[in-house]
Amino acid sequence: MRISYDRAVTRRRFLSACGAASLLAPANAAQTYKPKNLILLTSDGLRWQDLFTSIDPHLMNEKYAGMTKAGAAELREHLWKPQPEERRLALMPYFWGRLAPAGVVLGNVSKGSSVKVTNRYGSSYPGYSEILTGRAQDDVIHGNDPVQNPTPSFLQFVRQQWNLPKAKVAVFGSWDMFHYIAESRRGEIFVNAGYEACGVPAGNPIVDELNKLQIEARYGDSARHDAFTFGLAVEYMKSVQPRVLHIAFDETDDWAHAHQYEEVLNSIRFVDDTLRELWTWVESSPAYRDSTTLMVTCDHGRGSTLYDWHSHGQNVPGSDQIWIAAVGPDTPATGEVINSATYYQRDIAPTALELLGLGGGGYPGILGKPIGALLGRS
Repeated sequence: MRISYDRAVTRRRFLSACGAASLLAPANAAQTYKPKNLILLTSDGLRWQDLFTSIDPHLMNEKYAGMTKAGAAELREHLWKPQPEERRLALMPYFWGRLAPAGVVLGNVSKGSSVKVTNRYGSSYPGYSEILTGRAQDDVIHGNDPVQNPTPSFLQFVRQQWNLPKAKVAVFGSWDMFHYIAESRRGEIFVNAGYEACGVPAGNPIVDELNKLQIEARYGDSARHDAFTFGLAVEYMKSVQPRVLHIAFDETDDWAHAHQYEEVLNSIRFVDDTLRELWTWVESSPAYRDSTTLMVTCDHGRGSTLYDWHSHGQNVPGSDQIWIAAVGPDTPATGEVINSATYYQRDIAPTALELLGLGGGGYPGILGKPIGALLGRS
């Protein structure tokens, strides 16, 4: 997605406005079940190169990539290490130090692992739709135009199959387009996206403050800061305890389009922080512990050169290359997979349904297949 930056707010200014208080409360007890809950977290346009190898040596010194002299020096000092495994641990210590060893990570092209989109566009709406419906819909979804998804998402399918209240299947997206992407008929699941106040839980002072601050820190027309999306999603999760939750971040894409690689890296750091807070709370919550799968992925790839790293689309090589990670009680502790079969973005929905015990057989028109590597089978 691409937005205007007439009020660009840096990560440091934004966090200062929001405050540093943790939004997560501890819980006790545990359940020992196969997954009955799913959390899907997506980070828009987070390149496989940045996930697996961290700071890009071709970009880290370049003013053209939006690297300020002071920022480049600080990032080099903190992130640059001789080996990519060291660099990525410095950028995402929780993901690579805790989540990856406990689960599965796919998509490191340099190590023979590939995950590809099957839609032809390599942009956000087609990618998210492919994630949520298990198919490309190139005849209808051509780009980021605001058209209602013609296909019920697997989120709607889960709600129908389990006869859940609307509130138990929820989407929190930084981009307002999730009102179109996540459901084929408005109002079938709970969606909060873009600069939209959240009324649940009612009377919650943290939610009230986040609702106010997201407008005060507004930096574009269609996508709010990810920290507001995360904060609202966490408060909702603590109160409502949804069975299926999709949290969709946006800033890894927005800052790239703005040629601000320094802020892209800061946004990736933020993603890692949210994963730490989220999974720490899940593991301490009696409603979620030992019965929840966390899946993390992105909607599209990006270019790999100094001149196209900030772009994606049909004519940008690498836009079709993504990655997937998962952790949970039914996912083996394989870690990073090398020399794997090629998997596809459309495989995410049937994998999620399989993990929830529903399979994909009753979900009409699905084209993807469950990812065996995430399910502990070849």
